[in-house]
Amino acid sequence: MTGGGENGTSGERRIGLGPWGVVALVGIAVAFVTASSDLTEIRRSGANVHWSEPILWEVTSALVIVAIAPLVGLAVWRWPPREDNFVRVGLIHFALTVPFAAAHVLAIFVMRETAYWAVGAHYGFFDKDGVLGTFVYEWRKDVLTYAAIAAVYWWWRRRRAERRPASGDDRIEIRDGATAVFLAPAEVLFVEAAGNYIEFHTAARTHLVRGTLASWEARLGPRGFVRIHRSRLVNRARIAAIKPTPSGDAEITLDDGRTLAGSRRYRAALETAKA
Repeated sequence: MTGGGENGTSGERRIGLGPWGVVALVGIAVAFVTASSDLTEIRRSGANVHWSEPILWEVTSALVIVAIAPLVGLAVWRWPPREDNFVRVGLIHFALTVPFAAAHVLAIFVMRETAYWAVGAHYGFFDKDGVLGTFVYEWRKDVLTYAAIAAVYWWWRRRRAERRPASGDDRIEIRDGATAVFLAPAEVLFVEAAGNYIEFHTAARTHLVRGTLASWEARLGPRGFVRIHRSRLVNRARIAAIKPTPSGDAEITLDDGRTLAGSRRYRAALETAKA
């Protein structure tokens, strides 16, 4: 099973386990640790609970979370957090914790009730607090679970971008502070002027480089970059869609979901890029 598109090429197998594998190992380990703790507390309280019940509770929860973890990975792939969109993307992922928790609650309800029914017992998942109360209780925990899974996939996405192999001598060498950074052209989404500096935007991060946009345009033009604005170059290969605006400018959507404004002054270059 793959983890939201984060596993794949042989080059990535050097990293070890995929993100889904990490979630699975950690989830199962946490389930058994929590089950043993539950069993200890139950015995101390003198409650009449069979030793297998805490294991059933925790293992079913872990299995469901591991099963739906790749969907969180897909969400992180679609809405990756960045400095310029942290609040908006954070709200999107927070909203996604609701269907995540709903799927979790429904699945463990079915699995546990079925297991109890098989031995002639009744679990009564919603008996104490009702459906809403039980859901809110589980959702509070699932917010943290979703965040932890999303963090694993986000870290994996960032590491994958950093370790993507460059092709021959086609790499772009930039100086990010005192560090020499080598980027494959395919990694760079767009380049933007920022005062006396240039920002190289990749899916993983933004590199700040001293220089002028005109000089970088001359260097990057042969590598597939086109000017779309007086302060912005874009990688043609990363353009997903170009939408004209009523003012005659253009709205450019990149393949990672970001949108950039393109000036009417550079429409000819945009049309070439679209072709």
